[in-house]
Amino acid sequence: MSTTRHDSMLPGENVAARRVLLVCLAAGATTLLDQAVLNIAVPSMRHSLGAGAADVQWIVAGYSLAFGLALVPGGSLGDLHGRKRLFLAGMAVFLLAGVVAATGGGPGTVIGARLVQGAAAGIVNSQVIGTIQDVFHGLDRGRALGMYAVTAGVATALGPPLGGALVAGLGPGTGWRYCLLLSTPCAVVTLSLAARWLPPPRRTARDSRLDILGLGLACACTLTLMVPFIRTPDSGGAALLWAAGVCALACAFIAHQRIRVRRGRVPLVHPALASSRPYMVGTAVAMAQFGSSIAASLVLTVFLQDGLGLSALLTAAISLPSAIAMGVSSAFAWRLVRRIGLRTVSVGLTLGVCAALASAVAALFVPSAALPVVLAATQLLSGAAGGLAVSPNQTQVLQHAPAEAAGVGGGILQMAQRIAAAVCLSAVSAVYLHSASGSAGDNGPRTAYALASCVCAALLAAALVLARLRRAAVAPRSPRPDYLTVKSPRDDRQHDGRSPQER
Repeated sequence: MSTTRHDSMLPGENVAARRVLLVCLAAGATTLLDQAVLNIAVPSMRHSLGAGAADVQWIVAGYSLAFGLALVPGGSLGDLHGRKRLFLAGMAVFLLAGVVAATGGGPGTVIGARLVQGAAAGIVNSQVIGTIQDVFHGLDRGRALGMYAVTAGVATALGPPLGGALVAGLGPGTGWRYCLLLSTPCAVVTLSLAARWLPPPRRTARDSRLDILGLGLACACTLTLMVPFIRTPDSGGAALLWAAGVCALACAFIAHQRIRVRRGRVPLVHPALASSRPYMVGTAVAMAQFGSSIAASLVLTVFLQDGLGLSALLTAAISLPSAIAMGVSSAFAWRLVRRIGLRTVSVGLTLGVCAALASAVAALFVPSAALPVVLAATQLLSGAAGGLAVSPNQTQVLQHAPAEAAGVGGGILQMAQRIAAAVCLSAVSAVYLHSASGSAGDNGPRTAYALASCVCAALLAAALVLARLRRAAVAPRSPRPDYLTVKSPRDDRQHDGRSPQER
């Protein structure tokens, strides 16, 4: 098999495929680590910049906002014009914007740079998903997508420990700036490797006309949905106006997509995506799981530092077991998938519910001296749960995205997760802050954290119900997915009389 052919590359047998996968994993880790590492440095950043609460909220949430908005357009452009150029351009902009944000002297500069950086990260990640689906097939696609999902999850989990170490070691005045610069060397390496190793640009979509109106409606709908959770409306009437705007834009988008299909043009959301129940339900599972994990991480950080008065370094140490456990369990996840199939997702979500409930019980009843150790143990269980649930679920979802809409399918999945993150961050943190301020005495933060953990457990329980319903509905009617089936060379020879090397 030639190393320059990208139709069926196996990570274990082809050098070119391994290099492509390495670039994709490096890009996912770089862009998602940049987002996660800043959360623990928010207090010192706010003091250093003299920023208000709204400024800090835009700095933290603006990255996710721009990230989500850029995913679907980035996927569409990659499908139409090839992925390598967009990957390189997006990574270069990401790198430059990160340097501007880290050296910014005021909140406005940092906010603007983070918005640009988030948009560039969204463009890069939409190309990553599309590239993996272009290069790998069958079992190897499942492995590659699983490794990407796990890499992203581990990078997200490593963010708080790394951020805490930088703030503790360099001081609050400059530590947050180095948190923003942490992704710079990673971006430089990723950019240089991508220029050498990514496959040449090629168009995968048949229709060369980009759905500009569909892109505009999708972006407007996403922005209208996410902004109220970043900046809470002043009144109930204002919230209803935002909700009405979301509904109107969503209806206009759906109508436009149907009109485009009737006219024989490819819409922004490929019809195969909207009609695929496994894709839609799996996306909902991913939204609930991702939103719960992001919200739980932020609330834990706030509880440990503000509620218990722990240092940033100790907070980082408590968060570290989650990243370690996720990396270990993800390596075991695919062995479990071979044995029990997609029930692995349900096992992971069940463990996640148990971890969240255990955190709530610990916050209420464990003495203060032992609480950090117990919470580190619950983080260990939470990380193991994420490793079992994330990659098998994402692989199953993207398995149902057609080749000509691979970039858009991956972009929609990630955009849905970003929207869920914005909603859950706002809702769960509001539950914690309101409960902490309304409770008297030293037990107020403990009660608030327990309540927030129960909300996260409820989100994971909803994801578990969806996962079980999906499995019950799909399994009796569908053949075993090819990423769960291992074909031997003999099976391939029986298929057409030739070995894989001969073909």
